[in-house]
Amino acid sequence: MTGSAYYISQPAQRSSCVVFASPHSGSDYNSAFLRSTILDEHAIRSSEDAFVDLLFEPAADFGAPFLKAALPRAYIDLNRSAEELDPALIEGVRKQGHNPRVASGLGVIPRVVANGRAIYRGKLPMTEARRRIDRVWRPYHARLQALLDESRQLFGEAILIDCHSMPREALDGLARKGGVRPEIVLGDRFGASAAPEVVERIEAAFAAAGFSVTRNTPFAGAFVTQSYGRPARRQHAIQIEIDRSLYMDERRIRPNANFDAFRTRLRSVVAEIAAIGRARAPLAAE
Repeated sequence: MTGSAYYISQPAQRSSCVVFASPHSGSDYNSAFLRSTILDEHAIRSSEDAFVDLLFEPAADFGAPFLKAALPRAYIDLNRSAEELDPALIEGVRKQGHNPRVASGLGVIPRVVANGRAIYRGKLPMTEARRRIDRVWRPYHARLQALLDESRQLFGEAILIDCHSMPREALDGLARKGGVRPEIVLGDRFGASAAPEVVERIEAAFAAAGFSVTRNTPFAGAFVTQSYGRPARRQHAIQIEIDRSLYMDERRIRPNANFDAFRTRLRSVVAEIAAIGRARAPLAAE
């Protein structure tokens, strides 16, 4: 552990320009936070990308670092701007324009968890919001940027893989319209956050492992891909969303019978993505 903001798994030797990160799989629910919420210990976990950290843990075996949140999304959302403060939750915040994420209660300090269930009974003081941002949000993002900078220094390029999971019900609309229900959704902000050839190779890696893959619908990427995706500067950011039902019991928030087989299957994809980072990035010595 490197502190309360995050954990990091480092490879024995950095051989890939790829950086894997999981901002929503944190599960360190401290007692003070649990006392402050009106939800029980099960309901508070409903927004968590449970077990995503375990799925992508092999990244370090293939020469790529893996950064993962320590604290839960319900406490602070690392895939939001530090300025996305919710006036309905944080005292003293003025409403400035329309931000659909903030309006729905999903700002940097979330007001609700899945299905719109309120986390708190009343408002939080601004001092508490700033404390969480300073102690958790800023250290996580400083470390993430440092890892990307390291990739660019070593290899001339950085590829960020932002790892997430999605409820199966999030895909129901696509199925109702007669489309293929994807198991994986890649988000590159409709081409703005990563070079096309990078996304194509990542999509091919999932397809080769037998996954059904789509891009940007219904998830194109949020703050992380928008902020870190700079393909013109050889810094790419791609969000990966995985259908949770493939490996977990969503209602109970437990691994299902397919978990081990799924993790083995995904390991081959992680290896291939790390290999993309080796093939594209020339060594600094060259």
